[in-house]
Amino acid sequence: YFQTVSLLPMSAPLQPRLDRAMSSVTIPPPECMLRPLEVPFRYLFGPGPSNVPPRVLAAGGRGIIGHLHPEMYEIMNDIKKGIQYAFQTQNNMTIAMSGSGHAAMECAVFNTVEPGESVLVAVNGIWGERVAEIAERMGANVHIMVKAPGGVFSNGEIEKALAKHKPVLFFLTHGESSAGLAHPVDGIGDLCRKHNTLFLVDTVASLGASPIFMDQQNIDILYTGSQKALNAPPGTAPISFNERACQKMFNRKTKPVSYLFDMAHLSNYWGNDGQPARLYHHTGPVSGFFSLRESLAILAEKGLEESWRHHREVAGYLWKGLEDMGLKLFIQNKDLRLPSVTTIAIPEGYNWREMLQYIMKHHNMEMTGGLGPSTGGTMRVGLMGYNCQKTNADMALASLADALKNCKKSKA
Repeated sequence: YFQTVSLLPMSAPLQPRLDRAMSSVTIPPPECMLRPLEVPFRYLFGPGPSNVPPRVLAAGGRGIIGHLHPEMYEIMNDIKKGIQYAFQTQNNMTIAMSGSGHAAMECAVFNTVEPGESVLVAVNGIWGERVAEIAERMGANVHIMVKAPGGVFSNGEIEKALAKHKPVLFFLTHGESSAGLAHPVDGIGDLCRKHNTLFLVDTVASLGASPIFMDQQNIDILYTGSQKALNAPPGTAPISFNERACQKMFNRKTKPVSYLFDMAHLSNYWGNDGQPARLYHHTGPVSGFFSLRESLAILAEKGLEESWRHHREVAGYLWKGLEDMGLKLFIQNKDLRLPSVTTIAIPEGYNWREMLQYIMKHHNMEMTGGLGPSTGGTMRVGLMGYNCQKTNADMALASLADALKNCKKSKA
């Protein structure tokens, strides 16, 4: 039933107070907020984010439900199974972070390392640099192995460093997108077990494009991002911890430095801790999880083997086209090239920024320069997931040919 409530006149002292409060707005509505949102269409042929397929966009546009509703838990359970398939793991402690790949990177370090403990980081591009800084910031004793962008660490070099520094954690990037390298992983997990070290691997740029087998390759912690070959919008980051990692993570002397990334809480939020109830920790990105679930469903429907084969085929087509044009690839060994992100040595005499600006202006297409230590040495072309098509490779090649023809070449 409805109850009628009479609205009595306001008491005299209250009315002026309300008037003053309502008249105290001195900053007017910004003009930009009174115009509709405009977003241009772009061909995102850089290292990510990639263009999102209509099916994933539609999933993200569905109506919101509560982050603690049973239906949301079901979707999170689906995401967990999808990640387990993509990672090729049976790990129970598998979740998606509420944040980009950096969130997973910090979660891995913050939960498994305590202040003063030794961490070993392989640096051959920007991602090793980032992990080293993250570990340093939280008080770890950080040791780095350094090679030029695109350099490969031999298992012998890694074992020597493990024996010398006795780290609790060793980090390696599988898909080093700043250099276009797919680093070999076989045998490194065995070495880490021999030296009682956790093996942490970054597959943000490689998952779905280049083979990785978490369980078979004895990887203790693996993470990726949503916005590369998975083709979901940026903002979620799958991560998985095996039993060895959990033993270290849940037997700490100190609490992790981040509350948001504390796996003691996140494991409960994802229903992985065996407790009957999931308690409130934070509000997860509901729409982001819808999109991630759909992107993982597309990968499951296609199949990992087919996805790997397809990326390799289209990458090979692009590589041949680039070489036929007279361009040199930054990673010379084909077997070490990352299929999702191709790096091109900057052609002699050309300004790479001018070329990329020309391509954006005249072809509405994003390609990028290097990143971190590879800046000034490479240009990067990414064809991932939904974008991984020969027709897109042809468009990328045509735009590069046009830039070579129309951008100024220095005489020096």
